Amino acid sequence: MEYYQKLNLKHVINASGKMTILGVSKTSNAGIEAQEFGDKHFFEMSDLVKKSGKYVAKLIGAEDAVIVNSASAGIALAIAGVIGQGSQYHVYHPYSTRFKARNIVIPKGQNVDYGAPEEEMITLGGGNVVEAGYANMCSPEHMEMMIDEDTAAIFYVKSHHAVQKSMLTVKQAVEIAHKHNLPLILDAAAEEDLKKYLALNVDIILFSGAKAIEGPASGLVFGKAKYIDWIRMQSSGIGRAMKIGKDNLLGLVGAIEEYVSAGPEVGTHMRKRLAPFLKKLSAIPGLTVKEAQDQAGREIYRADIKMNADASKSAIQVVKDLKNNDPAIYTREYRANEGIIEFDIRALNSKEMDLIVERLKEIMK
Repeated sequence: MEYYQKLNLKHVINASGKMTILGVSKTSNAGIEAQEFGDKHFFEMSDLVKKSGKYVAKLIGAEDAVIVNSASAGIALAIAGVIGQGSQYHVYHPYSTRFKARNIVIPKGQNVDYGAPEEEMITLGGGNVVEAGYANMCSPEHMEMMIDEDTAAIFYVKSHHAVQKSMLTVKQAVEIAHKHNLPLILDAAAEEDLKKYLALNVDIILFSGAKAIEGPASGLVFGKAKYIDWIRMQSSGIGRAMKIGKDNLLGLVGAIEEYVSAGPEVGTHMRKRLAPFLKKLSAIPGLTVKEAQDQAGREIYRADIKMNADASKSAIQVVKDLKNNDPAIYTREYRANEGIIEFDIRALNSKEMDLIVERLKEIMK
């Protein structure tokens, strides 16, 4: 606790979820132990990168994998990899006009800002963003009509940030990509099932190491061996600015080992923990409270609070008031403009949930 005082920082209660702005998640014990081993020992780094990826790939059933410093870095490196296709010249000259096939086709409703724009990471890797469909829909036909001789890959974002309705599925995107001999790159940073998209034959899958897996700051890129080889090559190009340290790399290995054996908190357990919290919130005047499942379909359940017409404050005001005190309480505020606030309990204990209830009582007086 001393660093809160040393650096004059607020305590934070995280009812927002595994969000980068709050430090993502608490690192698992297995991750911390492996991270400490990395801190205190030396390695031939190229060997460590390659062999740790092979080891993790075997654990999750992928052909190959590479650990990078973040899922965002993984996007840029994957784009560079599929454009260069194993060319060492490209590694040294990633934006050279020699390489014509740079178009990355993405559903328009998935070109989202997750803390940085998807298109910014794609552009950093040397890609040209080509949006398919419309803000509220993208069909297989919309995707296919945007493919041309300069297309390098299809890109799909599996996220609560992205448009969900009238959207082609990951399976359909894979079929379109493979029909045109293209790879599908899947940004699944906050997803929880490491094997689900391998079963769908996705070529390149991007996970955050610090979200569901609860590792240190890191990213995991896994899938088909050919593409992972191309991505790994970028370490002597743009990837040099994105390299991961030995401590965090091994920390993610340890976290994945634990995650594969134990997995995330199951939905039934989460709902059981959520029930008393919902009951206490329901007793606060001016609020309508219900359980809500994650909008992207994950087995995550949250408290969904709607401000009634007679509520003393708007949802936007409540979000601001919750953040202003110490400890600062962060919520999922994406729908505050609709009068709705969501509370994610994955990082909360019962004491913190009670503190949130008491703070809301004060705010809503």
